[in-house]
Amino acid sequence: MNEKCLFCKIINGDIPSAKVYEDEYVYAFRDINPQAPVHILVVPKAHIGSAAEVNAENSVYVAKCYEAIAKIAAAEGLDNGYRVINNCGEDGGQSVMHLHFHLIGGMKLSEKII
Repeated sequence: MNEKCLFCKIINGDIPSAKVYEDEYVYAFRDINPQAPVHILVVPKAHIGSAAEVNAENSVYVAKCYEAIAKIAAAEGLDNGYRVINNCGEDGGQSVMHLHFHLIGGMKLSEKII
């Protein structure tokens, strides 16, 4: 964990969140600025700065995030589809430097990403 990281503080319970899922590897909560009816952030419990830092030692957290995404999407009723987004680095639009995935759905999404 990183003491200065916003998501680490949320995972530790130091900052409140609307938790929707938690297991040994993953913490997921509702985005405070949702872009769709369902907008959930799925975060590994290990502090990994971004997708650029994923390696053989920590890639299990990415797999566990995707396993959790499937469970969360089913629980949220996203049977007709959803989008998973990861922003990597400043130019990629990453605002919190802790690897995370946006699970977005609950409406017909545009085929355009930007």
